[in-house]
Amino acid sequence: QVQFVQPGGGSVQAGGPLRLSCAASGRTFSGDAMGWFRLAPGKVREFVAAIGRSAGNGLYDDSVKGRFFIFRDNANNAVSLQMNSLKPEDTAVYYCGYAAGSGVIVTAGAYDYWGQGTQVTVSS
Repeated sequence: QVQFVQPGGGSVQAGGPLRLSCAASGRTFSGDAMGWFRLAPGKVREFVAAIGRSAGNGLYDDSVKGRFFIFRDNANNAVSLQMNSLKPEDTAVYYCGYAAGSGVIVTAGAYDYWGQGTQVTVSS
């Protein structure tokens, strides 16, 4: 059974940083794509960042480009998201995802596994 531990999150003032982490167990994901999505009140789940198996440069939504950075740790089946210069509009529940496939995947429907989500609240 695949399980996820998704620590991190919390409340921060605008302009501050926050780091999210997600570690999976029960299956090896070193060959799979990983990503982060978020769900804000009244909105649909939206793409934030993704990284492929090769752990090269990630792909980012325009709204977070230059502020957020995605990393993966294959040895620990983990993916993290460093968030800098946070804005109130970044407030959402953030989900890590794992998808079969080696490339960078930006479509939520292509992800096979999801973390439980963690709340990020940015105050102005």
